[in-house]
Amino acid sequence: MKRSALRVLAAASVVASAGCAVPPPPAGEDLRSQALPATHVPEQWSQGAAWKGDVVDGWLALFADPELDKLVAEAMAYNADLRVAAARVEAAEASARAAGAALLPQVNIAGRGGGKMSGDNSGLQGIGLFANWELDLWGRVRAVKATGTAQYEAAALDARYARESIAALVAKSWFVAREAARQRAIAAEMVTASEALSGLARDRLQVGKGDEFDVSQAEATTFSYRDLVLQADLARQNALRAIEILAGRYPSASIDPGSELPALPGAVPVGLPSQLLERRPDVRAAERRVAAAFYRVHEAQAARLPRIALTASVSSVSSELFVLKERDNPIWSVGANFMMPIFTGGALQAQVEIRTAEQKVAVAEYARIGSRAFGEVEGALSAAFNLDGRVEVLERSVVANERSVGYARVRYDVGSGDLRGIQQQMLAYHATRSSLVHVQAERLVQRVNLHLALGGGFESPPK
Repeated sequence: MKRSALRVLAAASVVASAGCAVPPPPAGEDLRSQALPATHVPEQWSQGAAWKGDVVDGWLALFADPELDKLVAEAMAYNADLRVAAARVEAAEASARAAGAALLPQVNIAGRGGGKMSGDNSGLQGIGLFANWELDLWGRVRAVKATGTAQYEAAALDARYARESIAALVAKSWFVAREAARQRAIAAEMVTASEALSGLARDRLQVGKGDEFDVSQAEATTFSYRDLVLQADLARQNALRAIEILAGRYPSASIDPGSELPALPGAVPVGLPSQLLERRPDVRAAERRVAAAFYRVHEAQAARLPRIALTASVSSVSSELFVLKERDNPIWSVGANFMMPIFTGGALQAQVEIRTAEQKVAVAEYARIGSRAFGEVEGALSAAFNLDGRVEVLERSVVANERSVGYARVRYDVGSGDLRGIQQQMLAYHATRSSLVHVQAERLVQRVNLHLALGGGFESPPK
């Protein structure tokens, strides 16, 4: 009997291995042609054709800021969103293993004990070993396993993109906090200069060379500059609180970011547009969700076909109330189950249609994320070139406005100009300095956006 059971199981394994293969999901060019039929990807970026080369990781180290590196590492360890993403990856990995377990035989053991006063008064005692194995002739179980694997891969890629996004948020908030500190210093200089002009206006009023209008105008300008100081303080505190929340700290705005902006790193190799969809973690995660939806369609289609399962058992039963035949010998059995849906009211076909619609949704979502990825890269490149030009213009404007302030003071001192001329030139000078600081900080922020859009990781690859 044992040999017959082994022969049956061996034959079943051959039949199961020869079952229908699960077709692969659309990937690469096939998926892109379905999802983005009207998107013609150029050979190079329309903005930034001069920055050729493969995209590399380790962009965070390019800013050479140890404090920023520490904050990003802290965020990677304690950020609540990343902990949620990591837990989802663990759950998806366990689900994938559970789905794959259905391909193997399921073996269970059952026992029973009791005497004459047992629950059913049968007095039966025994133990049994039972095995069940579904022959995956049509690939239904394999499709379930492939779905779980694709979902796990998508969750892992989502977690990776979340890590990169958190690192980018910390870096951008760090630069914004430094910009706010620099803006406050400029505003404080404006307050000091305006107070000096107010004192000068009062002195001229006392000697009869000025009037109340100049005094009141100078004082009003001083108050407006003090308001700029308060605005800069609030912007700095908000940026620091954002960093602390990202790093899992209490948002007390107690970090000291300094006031000096780092130098802009060198040019970024941007790769080719055609490589973007294969490199960005969020796009790759969307592709894996398309694969999972594809496998669900195959699972639903296979569910309409017959199911065959092999069963085997060995048991030993005894009774205190009556004598069983061959009670001292274990009982062997080998068999098979067959089930085929005949009439389900259209439920199985409806499941196929539902899964097909879900696959269409996944393809459309892939198209949405892919289009957004292209737009983010082109936008970051365009902003980078524009900001480079603005920095050059504003630097020259700061120098010209500084000279104008000096000329206005000389004219006022010799009596050929009034206080309003100095105030206007000072306002233009400090406004230009403020704009220059903002553009310099925005250029750093856009550099981070470019690295994130290109799919380059913030961590240096292991050597």
